[in-house]
Amino acid sequence: MKETQPMFQRRHALAALGAGLLTSPASWSQAGWPARPIRIVVPVAAGGGTDFTARVLADKLAAALGQPVVVENRPGASGNLGLQHVAAAPADGYTLVMPITSFPINPSLYKLPFDTVKDFAPVVLGGTLPLVLVVHPGVPAKSVQDLIALGLAKTPLSYANSGNGTTAHLAGELFNRMAGIQMTGVSYKGGGPAVNDLLGGHVQVYFSTIPSVSQHIESGKLRALGVTGSTRNPDLPGVPTVAEAGLPGFEVTAWFGLFAPARTPRAVIDRLNAELVKILAMPDVRQKLAVHGVQPGGGTPDALRDFLASDIDRWGKVVREAGIRAE
Repeated sequence: MKETQPMFQRRHALAALGAGLLTSPASWSQAGWPARPIRIVVPVAAGGGTDFTARVLADKLAAALGQPVVVENRPGASGNLGLQHVAAAPADGYTLVMPITSFPINPSLYKLPFDTVKDFAPVVLGGTLPLVLVVHPGVPAKSVQDLIALGLAKTPLSYANSGNGTTAHLAGELFNRMAGIQMTGVSYKGGGPAVNDLLGGHVQVYFSTIPSVSQHIESGKLRALGVTGSTRNPDLPGVPTVAEAGLPGFEVTAWFGLFAPARTPRAVIDRLNAELVKILAMPDVRQKLAVHGVQPGGGTPDALRDFLASDIDRWGKVVREAGIRAE
């Protein structure tokens, strides 16, 4: 089994994000800011984890800053239209963006009209979203090791994903490469159709968000083999991590971050970060995010920048090795 990227780099980045939870900025003042409403652009249609997370944070941020914070949905082109809009927006602290989870993947798939690292100023990690590896109960695998053994024996296996170039898609390809097997990827337009075909036995494997399949795991309609985070998930305490269950070093975590246009004043970034770190620690916020399987983030802007760069490099390697192309 081959590990495609040293996991200690990713864990170091996550640890650095967490280490900033109690950091106080040197200065919170930028004369007159905020003097009018702030927009958070979400580059997908309303609904789903990104949109929900942005709206939870927007409500609390409005109360903290004393100005309305409005979520504006600008879907299209795998999230890239909304990002292009924000990259070109004035760097004055009144336009922010919460990209979808393919943000660090898209640079390897598309010729983008912006630079993912240089054209955005990180504000805060909003939350992380570990996945769960599930199989149809007809698959004779009770563990990750069993699934790998089936693959090594050339048993035909197909894995669903929620769309080409999504985190679920690349999780499957990373699993293939690290395990030395070749499951066939089948792309769907969203997680709902993927789960439906998995339940029907048309595909055998899926890396899913936990809320999307938890009821099917409880009912026995699907079998959970492992969660993709570095630790066990509180929603599935009896399910081991994929790493401990048979594929050491495997770790996949989707995430949501908040960004501003590049050159936004650092004092504004620091004020936003300080308020959002406090918001993400609020019990009611944590409870709301947990319903959608989101684990609250935090940390410093600089740690988020390093985390983004690490993920771009990591997923770029998977995209190249798997020969994934934009559709």
